[in-house]
Amino acid sequence: MKTLLAAILGLAFVTASPAAAYVVAIPTSISAKSVDDDTDLTAALRSAIDDVLSHAVAFSPTFVTVQTARLVGDRVYILLLIGDADGEATMKTMKRLSDAEDENELK
Repeated sequence: MKTLLAAILGLAFVTASPAAAYVVAIPTSISAKSVDDDTDLTAALRSAIDDVLSHAVAFSPTFVTVQTARLVGDRVYILLLIGDADGEATMKTMKRLSDAEDENELK
């Protein structure tokens, strides 16, 4: 009986595959010359993000965040963090683990 149980558990571990979690950081940029006000900035950002989502990402994202944005010359460089639901869960787990490590270092 123990052998059968061990075989079933071994088979379960061998056949189980981890879920794919997608998180990517993608840089993009927009022209600063074409941005006169907040409305123009919003439209330019949406256009840049839509372009990235339609051309650079092959999964269905559930979140898009702007990590950084910097003005360099006449361009605004933007770093986007994009992921799916499993990637979002992975990021939350990593943050929780990082916070726990930080807490342990303070003790």
